[in-house]
Amino acid sequence: MSDKQELIKKLLEMQKKFIDYDHEKGVEVVDYYVSDESHPLHDFSKKYMALANQLVDVAHEEKGSHR
Repeated sequence: MSDKQELIKKLLEMQKKFIDYDHEKGVEVVDYYVSDESHPLHDFSKKYMALANQLVDVAHEEKGSHR
């Protein structure tokens, strides 16, 4: 599996976990951005954004472009 496909797979898995958690328990803004380490969404937004940025970098590299 290529790097791009692996990143997409990870992002989709994260989205599914987030949606499942939201449907089960609901998500408050504080849960998403500043939850403590014991919370299932701890650092979710940072991790998701880091993977998304990696995907953008891979796409630019493939096309020979830049941000």
